[in-house]
Amino acid sequence: MTDLIARAKAKDAALGEELEREFKALASRRAFGLNFERHRPESVELPGRHVRRGDKVRVLPPRGSTQRGDQRLWRVIRLDGEGEERRAQVALIDAEVPERADVAVADLVVVAEFRDYIYPGLVSTGRVQRGGDKPFHTVINGENFHVLEALTYTHRGKIDAIYIDPPYNTGARDWKYNNDYVESEDLYRHSKWLAFMERRLKVVSALLNPKRSILIVTIDEKEYLRLGLLLEQTFPEAEIQMVSSVINPKGTARGNEFARVDEYIFFVKFGGIALSRSNRDMLNERDYALDEDVRWRGLARTGRKGLRAHNPGSWYPIYVKTDGSGIQSVGDTVLVEEPEPGEAPEGTVAIWPPRANGQEYSWSVVPETLRALIDKGAVRTGRIDLKKLSVPIYYLSFNQLSAIEDGRLQVIGKAEDGTLELKYATGSRSAAPRTIWNMTSHDAGSHGTSLLRTLMPDRRFPFPKSLYAVEDALRFFVKEKTDAVILDFFSGSGTTAHAVMRLNRQDGGRRQCISVTNNEVAADEQATLRKAGLRPGDPDWEKWGICDYITKPRIAAAITGKTPEGKEIEGDYKFTDEFPMAEGFDENAEFFTLTYESHVAVGANFAFQRIAPLLWMRAGAEGRRIDDLPADGWEVADTYGLLVDLDRAGTFCATIAAHGGIRVAYVVTDDDRRFQSVARALPGGVEPVRLYESYLSNFRFSIGR
Repeated sequence: MTDLIARAKAKDAALGEELEREFKALASRRAFGLNFERHRPESVELPGRHVRRGDKVRVLPPRGSTQRGDQRLWRVIRLDGEGEERRAQVALIDAEVPERADVAVADLVVVAEFRDYIYPGLVSTGRVQRGGDKPFHTVINGENFHVLEALTYTHRGKIDAIYIDPPYNTGARDWKYNNDYVESEDLYRHSKWLAFMERRLKVVSALLNPKRSILIVTIDEKEYLRLGLLLEQTFPEAEIQMVSSVINPKGTARGNEFARVDEYIFFVKFGGIALSRSNRDMLNERDYALDEDVRWRGLARTGRKGLRAHNPGSWYPIYVKTDGSGIQSVGDTVLVEEPEPGEAPEGTVAIWPPRANGQEYSWSVVPETLRALIDKGAVRTGRIDLKKLSVPIYYLSFNQLSAIEDGRLQVIGKAEDGTLELKYATGSRSAAPRTIWNMTSHDAGSHGTSLLRTLMPDRRFPFPKSLYAVEDALRFFVKEKTDAVILDFFSGSGTTAHAVMRLNRQDGGRRQCISVTNNEVAADEQATLRKAGLRPGDPDWEKWGICDYITKPRIAAAITGKTPEGKEIEGDYKFTDEFPMAEGFDENAEFFTLTYESHVAVGANFAFQRIAPLLWMRAGAEGRRIDDLPADGWEVADTYGLLVDLDRAGTFCATIAAHGGIRVAYVVTDDDRRFQSVARALPGGVEPVRLYESYLSNFRFSIGR
């Protein structure tokens, strides 16, 4: 095959490369494990993108038609005319018989295949600012695969947590592959879903902080098995655990099936990420923070490891007073070959370790240790049953004694028998979360759908997550990192960003969320809009898309405390932090749309305004942004600087040194020696970045085409 491919390359280089790519895809398939078609590239239509010579395009159906358009790909050969009269000469791609056509540019839509290189930019479409100097949350309207690629320039290795709720592939027209809804009768439905997910997860691996990060993925029973295998294959270095979460206690009836009440959450842990303990175990509503009763440990040690033969030093009598006033004394160890002592001292009864089914067990500590614990008031008895010679004996473990020393347990007095009376210090009680979550706050109907209706009374979104469920999932891993960067590239209604804002309010954090969604219009609304003569890209079409109609207004409403109509939001947030929704949040957010730039325009410094938001995000998305090329040849903002005129390098570097809070210095030059000279003059801790070499090389080589 290698020789045949080499011969094909010699005759037709493009054909040979394509054959080689397909051969490698087939050769990489596993003999065992998760196999699926990886080689079919996705494509996405870009209705907002201006048509350029050399673009791949599709011809749209006439306005007013609900028929599916021509799905063949054409290449733009020439553009003629101006304005509405502009026309394009196009040639059919990969046609056996050459075919050309003359088409109005207005009837073309640009298509990007996921094997193509992209050069992304961002255009701001609005902002909400109430958080002072806090970092900005960002919402990006764009194809999420391409936005992920854009983030490899701004956030490579910097993402602390990712929470995604991808399409569940139910067959109910909930997602598209190559511009087609994937429905239940599609024989390649699972293969398409896996290819769709794998491409995105591979880019994710470049974004997550390898030293400490978490990927959280929710899914239902349709794909959870395949997703689990895909995660294991994609992230072999990670530790993966799955949780079952009750999201609909009433249950969803599905014909001749069990009523579904739960979904699954995969937690993929990287590096040294730690799971924070909680005041709830997630299996029930018990709040350990309010539980002041301290549980003493039973002294009897049973089970295989508790057998007398394994612990010969822990077989001895404990003499308990028959009047119920406690322990009188502790006997010495009795070895297996030694006889047991005679009668107990007057007024006491001898209590031995348990015996059951012919087995003898032991106490948890040796006599000397028990006597020391008694002296500290750390041993007590339960209810005495003299008929059965049964007295439960309890003690405080060494961990509990340490908790007394460091203040997590408080001594509030002593009982009549001299034993300690204890309670937990406020907020010190916690539990390890269980793998089944059954929390009232996670009901998606009450705290997802209904909550969204409260924020935006006249707008609907199918199956939003419970705000508090997302908040809890993130809290376990970003509680201790108050400046965490969190990404959601299936952001839908914007629940993740909303949850991050709640976490910040609870501890004064400066966490920021990057939310990515497209502006897809719901399937049942598209036919109506097409009949009205509208197309994707038209303002009257785009205003009904997910990002513009749901995501951006929801995040704005959460921050301002007002509905999109300007009315104060009614009702209160519940559970961990209860307060009126009308108070909003002290947070900042900015909204962007992804653009596709020409690498020639970028390299010639003609696309700076659309590259500028990426430079700002790379520096932390904080403070002022440099949106235009500086007239003085250099400029310094709150967290980064830009040098265009290298003759002003001295002043630029001195200003950065005096500023003290600069993280990144962007230097526009084609001369590597001069760039290195500027880099050496910068203060330590400031990252020098050469424009536009770093940008172009990132998207030419680092994506792994």
